[in-house]
Amino acid sequence: MHLITEALQQHVELAIFVALGLGYLIGRVRLGSFAIGSVTGVLIAGVLIGQVGLSISANVKAVFFLMFLFAIGYKVGPQFFGGLRKNGLPQLVLTCIACVTSLFATFVAARLMGYDIGTTAGLMGGGMTESAVLGTAADAINRLPIAEAARAQLVDKMAIAFAVTYLLGTISTAWFLPVIGPRLMRVDLKEECRKLEQEMSGGAAHYAPGVQSAYQPWDLRAFRVGDSNFAGQTVAEIEARFENARVFIRRLRRGGKLLATEAATQVEAADVLAVIARRETVLADDFPLKVEVVDKELLDFPSETLDVVVTNKDLDGKALDELAQVKYAGALLSRGVILRKIVRSGAELPFTPATVVNRGDTLTLHGAQWDVERVTKVIGYANRAANTTDMVFVGLGIFVGGLLGLLELVVHGIPVGLGTSGGVLLAGLVLGWLRSAYPVFGHIPESALWLFDSLGLNTFIAVIGLTAGPSFFTGLRDAGFGLVFACFAIVVITHTTAILVGRYVMKMHPGILLGVCCGAGTATPALLAVQEAAESKVPALGYGLPYAVGNVLLIVWGTVIVILMR
Repeated sequence: MHLITEALQQHVELAIFVALGLGYLIGRVRLGSFAIGSVTGVLIAGVLIGQVGLSISANVKAVFFLMFLFAIGYKVGPQFFGGLRKNGLPQLVLTCIACVTSLFATFVAARLMGYDIGTTAGLMGGGMTESAVLGTAADAINRLPIAEAARAQLVDKMAIAFAVTYLLGTISTAWFLPVIGPRLMRVDLKEECRKLEQEMSGGAAHYAPGVQSAYQPWDLRAFRVGDSNFAGQTVAEIEARFENARVFIRRLRRGGKLLATEAATQVEAADVLAVIARRETVLADDFPLKVEVVDKELLDFPSETLDVVVTNKDLDGKALDELAQVKYAGALLSRGVILRKIVRSGAELPFTPATVVNRGDTLTLHGAQWDVERVTKVIGYANRAANTTDMVFVGLGIFVGGLLGLLELVVHGIPVGLGTSGGVLLAGLVLGWLRSAYPVFGHIPESALWLFDSLGLNTFIAVIGLTAGPSFFTGLRDAGFGLVFACFAIVVITHTTAILVGRYVMKMHPGILLGVCCGAGTATPALLAVQEAAESKVPALGYGLPYAVGNVLLIVWGTVIVILMR
């Protein structure tokens, strides 16, 4: 044991990695259906390992924290700037109300309990489950005109308060919104979501990555024209007969030849058609094609399922039924293409023909490869798997953002500015939005983005835990119960205010409103809990924009709370 302790003290890089490994392991522990999570697990591991007494350069956590902030900005940038659109205004306003309420509630609680700046910042981050508050608050603390030892003590107290309140904040939010939220609104959440989903096509069950439903609503089948009254008509005329059913003839067999079909292609009685349609359409008694045949060669053409990010500004804000009518090269753009899924800010949305598509949304399209490629060229860019990151984009983006963050004003003797952390967040937001609009540069694969996000944040948290370890238990003993009470009060006040305003003033749908609360509080576990309680994905409709805006505001609050508490 002595050898291990000595190794950790002399090689702190090993301590960081063992804290990460054990922390992710602890994060897998479940309390019922609720997982502790990697952030809490890494912090606990860091505090325990830090008892041996470690000295780690602040530059280490700064580097990884900037990686994390850039990744967050990059992910939410399209949705954040999209929130300025009119159709996102109610959610934007309610998110601001929730975030301002959380700031006010934290400030009042801290004054009543007599907390110092560090403890208050930790309470802010833990109560609203926003780990990045620690970074911006530490940045602001380190610029205070006080002794270095006093700054270090405040940062340690911040870590202690965060460790006490983060897990509680996560659990209490995940309990309060699905259990108490519907009671405050006096609604049956399941029933309200069920009513909304009656006209939705996206209410299917959620499966783990790599797993999908065995039921497939669309079929590709071969039919002989025969006496169906289709002979002599063009493909466009035939497809138009199924106005509400969306039937596509993708190619045909004429004699021994396979022919691609265009809108003007004329069909003959002896032709065999490759038809794409919904299963209930082809099984209906009045479906005019009665003779189905086995024709593997006709149906054996390349199909593709592809994630496409919307970047075309002319399509931004259009409903799905409007997109379906967009013409391209004289024919419907959507011809032959099926929409499988819409993802916004990482959350899958249920959708109806009236669902509005925003720039930065990811649409999962399926169809013949040539159809999917045709549509992709018009609406955006293909988000295909790639293993390279544009490090020129990342490196210079963080550098320029950090430089901009160094610009500051002095207010009441306190230097006020974005700081390097705020500057890098802003750079990520702008560059993420630019990437969605002009996808010729700045590619970051999902796996790399996860590494920047998860590893960046958790390495930052690990260093905080490792350095705060020796003083942790003393601080916990001195401030434990009061922090628990204050954290719970912040959660209740923030979300009660948002629910009452959203329901009784803004008249929001209950499921969407709870999704807004989850997003504003950056509480992904709470979103999962609300969806489970509602047995619906409807809450995800309110999650994307508030999550983007909430991330930015709460990160900024790290600096603001330090100024308020000074």
